[in-house]
Amino acid sequence: MNPNAGSWKPSAGASEWTPGAPSAAAPAAPTVPSPSPPPPAAPTPSSSPPSNSDINESDPLWQLVLTKICAGDRDRAEKLINNPDSLTQYPEVEAFLESNAMEEEGEEDWEMAEGGGGGGEGAANDASADALADGVEDMKIDGTKGTAPATAAATTATTTTSAAPAKEVIKAVEGDPREHLNLVFIGHVDAGKSTLSGNILYLTDNVDKRTIEKYEREAKDLNRESWFLAFIMDTNEEERAKGKTVEVGRARFETDLHRYSILDAPGHKNYVPNMIMGASQADVGVLVISARKGEFESGFDKGGQTREHALLAKTLGVSFLIVVINKMDEPTVQWKKDRFDECVGKLRPFLKGCGFKIKKEVKFMPISGLQGANVKDEVDPKVCDWWAQSWKAKENNTDKPTLMELLDSLQMKGRQADAPVRIPVLDRYTDRGTIAMGKVESGTIRPGNKITMMPTRQTYKVDGVWNEELPLASARPGENVLVKISGAGMEDVQKGFVICTDPPCRSVDKLICQIMVMDLPDHAKILTAGFQAVFHAHCAEEEATVTKIFETTDRKGKTLKGAPFANVGMTVICMVELARTVPVETFEDYPFLGRFTLRTEGKTCAIGIIKKLPPKKD
Repeated sequence: MNPNAGSWKPSAGASEWTPGAPSAAAPAAPTVPSPSPPPPAAPTPSSSPPSNSDINESDPLWQLVLTKICAGDRDRAEKLINNPDSLTQYPEVEAFLESNAMEEEGEEDWEMAEGGGGGGEGAANDASADALADGVEDMKIDGTKGTAPATAAATTATTTTSAAPAKEVIKAVEGDPREHLNLVFIGHVDAGKSTLSGNILYLTDNVDKRTIEKYEREAKDLNRESWFLAFIMDTNEEERAKGKTVEVGRARFETDLHRYSILDAPGHKNYVPNMIMGASQADVGVLVISARKGEFESGFDKGGQTREHALLAKTLGVSFLIVVINKMDEPTVQWKKDRFDECVGKLRPFLKGCGFKIKKEVKFMPISGLQGANVKDEVDPKVCDWWAQSWKAKENNTDKPTLMELLDSLQMKGRQADAPVRIPVLDRYTDRGTIAMGKVESGTIRPGNKITMMPTRQTYKVDGVWNEELPLASARPGENVLVKISGAGMEDVQKGFVICTDPPCRSVDKLICQIMVMDLPDHAKILTAGFQAVFHAHCAEEEATVTKIFETTDRKGKTLKGAPFANVGMTVICMVELARTVPVETFEDYPFLGRFTLRTEGKTCAIGIIKKLPPKKD
């Protein structure tokens, strides 16, 4: 045997044997080619969809996607064909598949014929199978095609396991008919915003009993037994120790009709910029008023945050304002109608002056955030005998007995899912790529979209969209989302930037606007050209200067062209210059990008809307 072994050592002999000579290597031949079928077999079902050049123009599925779903847009149609899982959201495709279900047996025969085990019936159906295989094969994720050879079956199983979760996500998220609303809780410090927010979460079963008991013990250790519900929202140790919210707390809850996100804004005047960030995302404002003797007066008087918060809520685009008169169970109040009417009577004219339409946009309701009365369940008539008659008579602009029912009755208008995408960036972080946080103000964003980041005008691709930790196939207006942006660094995405699809929004450093002068700093008794303040629009902040006043209108309606200055209470048409370009639009085109405030020295000096932008440069 040694001479024979020596004859196999030369490399020339090895090269003849390696290709698979039939003589001595016959037993080993099956082991060499057997691993090779998987590589060519795996891409066979999916090789044609990714290649745009291999699309069969006569394929009925391609024609359906191109003509009916994409309206002739070939780029979009190719993207959909290349991602078959996304096609299942369209009812036209589902109907097409059902109508062709009778051909499924023919497809199985064709697949067996490809593997070497088919017969004449597979060849007879070859034409129809070729037309449907490319588009339909990957869409069948139910794992019914188990008759193919082992290699093809393994490939199909792999496709099934990876594609099934994506289909479930699409149906679960896009099929949810419940509208999403952002609620911002605003008001003077110590009005009970965090306590009310925490009790809502507790009453909707988002906080378990054991956690509440833990917070009760912690609050008791601080000699603040009534703070335990606020601990649900105030998770920071500094916030708990001082009893003051600093950052905007965030939480979510659901009802049968809506999905809600709570934004618990800080009430202290030092944290108004944080409150602005929260209110800029809100659809509904909940203005929390303390009915306790002395607390309402301190919050509503000049310098109190009740006034500034209500003013900012209107400026930042809140559609509805629910005024809840809290702490009605206080010993100084005891659910007295006189105290409720006193608070409402003082608030009505002020809110009207802020620009709210009282009958349509403002609702009033008495509650106890600590005890939960009128939050989820109506207050006991033995405790408050007048509220049932009030809401049944539709007094205070509401015909609902509780806060939860009132929230569910609200209907948002003006959300445009078909408009270009606009997502002001609230914040960003890195996690295997740059992820931007924001609220979808208009349009519908999907993974794979090409976006333009304003004001830098850089273009990127969307790698993924999430709501909290839930992957989304698409996000509609009103959703708070996380957007993973392919190719962008942390320095490319900043707070105040706007994610856009074509055509992108404008980016300017000059604008003509209409402002209403609300207050002025102590050193400036009048507003003149050269007045400097911080410009707040959506999530953006920038240094601004009033460079020219065109006209003023006083409270009596008298207009003065070319006025040299303006006083508090006047409406002013003026030009504002910004230190750097900011992505904005006119109020008429995109209201959420056309509102702004001017603040300086801790005061909101003016609220305004953008009337005109400079002409576009070629």
